[in-house]
Amino acid sequence: MHPATAKWYDRRDTVFVDFCVEDSKDVQVRFDPAKVTFSCVSGADKIKHQNTVELFGEIDPKESKHKRTDRSVLCCLRKAEAGKAWPRLTKDKTKNNWLSVDFINWKDWEDDSDEDLSSFDKFSEMMNSMGGDDLPDLDGPEEEHDSADSDDEKMPDLE
Repeated sequence: MHPATAKWYDRRDTVFVDFCVEDSKDVQVRFDPAKVTFSCVSGADKIKHQNTVELFGEIDPKESKHKRTDRSVLCCLRKAEAGKAWPRLTKDKTKNNWLSVDFINWKDWEDDSDEDLSSFDKFSEMMNSMGGDDLPDLDGPEEEHDSADSDDEKMPDLE
């Protein structure tokens, strides 16, 4: 059996682990307070995958869930102690070659005073609240487009 490639990221109340296996079948995920066990068969070659993850912190097995898609199996691990950051997924500090951080979804929520809105969401909300009807026409009147601008003039030769 081969370990499945996985990515993980941390949130205030949950930790997400995404096992990257395409066309997975016979998916089995077992949640224990200090451990997650994952296994499946994937692809046309029917490769067997199995991962056992000794977790950095404890989780609530009853509130933890998983969802299978065609490309991966996403596990949502509910932290037993919400609000505590996990600096790594595993209990041991050893590097697992099948495990990496999902930097696309990573968020430093500890430092955020408003954890519900990302910077982009705050910006979008600000732009939407400004309205769009009274924005100035930055191109100017249309009849001026045919006239020459001052930066269209020929530059003098360098000496």
